[in-house]
Amino acid sequence: MAEREIYYSWALREALAEEMERDARVFCIGEDIAEYGGAFKVTEGLLERFGPQRVRNTPISENTIVGVATGAAVNGMRPVAEIMFMDFITLAMDQLVNHAAKYRYMYGPQARVPLVVRTPAGAGRGYGATHSQSLEGWFMGVPGLKVVAPSSPADAKGLLKSAIRDDNPVLFVEHKLLYGKRGPVPEGEYLTPIGEAAVLREGDDVSLISYSRMATECLAAADMLQAEGIRAEVIDLRTLAPLDADTVAVSVEKTGKAVLVEEGVVFGGVCAEVGFRIVEECFEYLEAPLVRLGQPMAPIPCAASLERRMLPNANSIADAARQVLG
Repeated sequence: MAEREIYYSWALREALAEEMERDARVFCIGEDIAEYGGAFKVTEGLLERFGPQRVRNTPISENTIVGVATGAAVNGMRPVAEIMFMDFITLAMDQLVNHAAKYRYMYGPQARVPLVVRTPAGAGRGYGATHSQSLEGWFMGVPGLKVVAPSSPADAKGLLKSAIRDDNPVLFVEHKLLYGKRGPVPEGEYLTPIGEAAVLREGDDVSLISYSRMATECLAAADMLQAEGIRAEVIDLRTLAPLDADTVAVSVEKTGKAVLVEEGVVFGGVCAEVGFRIVEECFEYLEAPLVRLGQPMAPIPCAASLERRMLPNANSIADAARQVLG
């Protein structure tokens, strides 16, 4: 299949347009997604192409957005709801966690909830404590809810198409700093399966395990380590729920050492779950204690210099790898 390089945000837009073209039940709903094209311009041009019935602006009410979308999904539509910043998803927790994620269990074959909730997460733009959070770790433990967080334009498109076709609610997390990332994206129809991690780089000295923007930082750290003769394997989880623990285990069994990286708060976060799964499934293969990196237990500051100190980066990931290698 031929490839071209496009932006992460363009890949998402292509996925939306292709699925809206393929299935008349797919529609978009959210704040400023129509004429304005969304806060990060992902839905730009869709109003002109598909009309106001399928690209619908809403009031500033996240609970209403997810509630309406959930009701539409139960009634046979395939809505894609946008929450402008992941921080605001707190206002829709009841609809997402207690309704959308539970209906299929409660009503069995009477109810399907083919709902996608797209939301930009992460820091790096100086937006401050209430517009920069990565809260995906909260949702990993919600039965009935899938959580997806791609790191590349190709996976952004392939996973969003898979999410829209899924009969279960999917929280689709897009890092704000990835929207402007360019990368190869196949031309033509393709899907990336939900629930499968990807090996971005082969190695046998240490496993660097992450997702979303931190997977790109792990790749940069692997380049730094390669210059020192250290072969790091980079695993991109891609999907947090369901979690592909098998791919993680195969990597750790090979390397015997692992560094786990996330942008969210380390305490009770994604790395805590992934790390314990490693202990459960391949403890006997570990040659050194696991190391995890993420945000400390503090709000994210606006100042660029302070924000940078809060976040893992290629240098800190490479340092952690050197630590586990002794």
